[in-house]
Amino acid sequence: MMEIELNVHELVAQAATARERAYAPYSHFLVGAALLTKSGRIYTGANVENASYSVTICAERVALFSAVAAGEREFVALAVVTDAGVSPCGACRQALREFSANLRVFIADAAGHCREHTLAELLPDAFVPDDLPH
Repeated sequence: MMEIELNVHELVAQAATARERAYAPYSHFLVGAALLTKSGRIYTGANVENASYSVTICAERVALFSAVAAGEREFVALAVVTDAGVSPCGACRQALREFSANLRVFIADAAGHCREHTLAELLPDAFVPDDLPH
């Protein structure tokens, strides 16, 4: 099996670039995400707001859904960039958890300061597919 090399600086840089494409005219809270797959591809996403707030989508889920739509199912790492280095929301954590508890999550601010967590640390005792009746 091919070993994926993780370049955290490149992943964060791609998330920062995606952040520049965010559409956030209401909150002005720009978010960019970059998701590294086990196949070595990187999918990016930016948050997209809507006047009907409930249909707004986070950058992390844009990246995840783009990767899944392209056929990816295994993920290595996610970088998220916000102005102040804010962690992914609960909905994004849950969506990502569908695929990997061991996902490495790098949270960076606009100045490039970065911290790392696993998804399991960010979402302990998650609701997972095994929790559903079979």
